[in-house]
Amino acid sequence: MFSTEYYYLVAGLREWTLDSDTKGFDVREILDEIVEALTNNDRKAVELLYAYYDCENLVSRHNKSTRHNGLGNLTTEQLDEVLNERHYALLPKRVAEVVKLYVEAADEDRDEDVKLDERFERAVFEAYYAELAASKCAFLRAWGEFDRNLRNIAAAVAAREAGRSVKDVTVGGGDIVEQLGRSSAADFGLRGELQYIDAVIAAVSDEKNIVEKERKIDAIRWTEAEAIAVFDFFNINYILSYLVKVNIVARWMMLSQEVGRQMLERLIADLDAKQLVNKQ
Repeated sequence: MFSTEYYYLVAGLREWTLDSDTKGFDVREILDEIVEALTNNDRKAVELLYAYYDCENLVSRHNKSTRHNGLGNLTTEQLDEVLNERHYALLPKRVAEVVKLYVEAADEDRDEDVKLDERFERAVFEAYYAELAASKCAFLRAWGEFDRNLRNIAAAVAAREAGRSVKDVTVGGGDIVEQLGRSSAADFGLRGELQYIDAVIAAVSDEKNIVEKERKIDAIRWTEAEAIAVFDFFNINYILSYLVKVNIVARWMMLSQEVGRQMLERLIADLDAKQLVNKQ
């Protein structure tokens, strides 16, 4: 199956204006303009990428928090529809199945054989990553595997340093998760399997400055997003790679104006470099 090539869309990705406070960088505006130009299937791929933030928001509401990440597909009103009116169809299929189990756990007529994970957050994100793994989109499959590994490694390092069980903090299954749970090696015996393992461990273990720690981890995400789509120039894989970086920039615009601007300059430089490819 041939993918759709978005030549004009990619060529116009850097057409925004910035003032001294970077107020011209509007991630929602960028996202809306991109989604409008996509085919239905590619639009669904973008929605699945951003469903991560819906999962975050679901966990937040489940924990009685008012915190809401505006990058999610669903508004606060739509999340209420899911949790209170049981409109599960607003969620990806596997995530919907998990949320349904939790929401209806107190129903008298529920299936008594259903075994619920005691941690809602873990169950939701396991379902989300399973959804990515089943996607027809190559970028989403690769990104889901990487992002789950990255978060599991970071959680495993922190748990080990705190004297907690690694098995209690990792999401999903597979060889990497099993290795994290059983290995006592400094690198969990994964140095030969995951090239970014040392960078993640160093960021979590050696960096005491929380902001710098997060910056280093996001730098790993940035590099991997580029690597996954390194041979893609105008298709949905490139668009998704670009959006991952846009999300990182948006996050740092809120956390640190200085770091946010540095990452935005890097994003613009990447797009400028793309013009060299266009001329070949």
